[in-house]
Amino acid sequence: MPLTLASPVHHELIIKKSRFIACVQPMADRAGAVQVVAQLRAEHPGATHVCWALLAGGHSAAVDDGEPGGTAGRPMLDVLRHQDLDGVLATVVRYFGGVKLGAGGLVRAYTDSVAQALLQAEKIPVVRRELWTCQVPYALEGLLRREIEAAGLELQAVEHGSLVSLRVSLPADLAAAWRARIDDLSHGRAAWHEPDAAM
Repeated sequence: MPLTLASPVHHELIIKKSRFIACVQPMADRAGAVQVVAQLRAEHPGATHVCWALLAGGHSAAVDDGEPGGTAGRPMLDVLRHQDLDGVLATVVRYFGGVKLGAGGLVRAYTDSVAQALLQAEKIPVVRRELWTCQVPYALEGLLRREIEAAGLELQAVEHGSLVSLRVSLPADLAAAWRARIDDLSHGRAAWHEPDAAM
């Protein structure tokens, strides 16, 4: 089962006077990763490189940001893959110390930076969620709301039209049983719309 991180973790390495500031953190998508990287560039205007790697929902990215090709982003991505992570962004801000490390040295530096940060990180299972929309007559709205609350699910939105539409986020592995329960309680008067995958 893939894992993600409970919260961001930072780690810093000094190698031959170069400073490597690593961060691993939960990240849902590429757009969020790009924002984090832009923020890091703003916070570290004197940094030589801001390299990053992302694994999120089957999408990946490996960015060397001016380091020789394949010496930063790809090794960082390999560390994430090796640990069976998903929904995780790894960033490393490098301040050049004046001593060149060579391609092998760079690969080791970026790999070690991310690996050391991950040693301190709390890893948790990825819970895949689905967004279901259920339409019921007004008379059943209260029943459905109580069932959502009792199951500890997330009510995302409610719309009132000719029927009441309730959009619910729930773990994918619970969806079939919960839907069957609502069908039973509503005597088949609940209408369902195909789920959207959510993170």
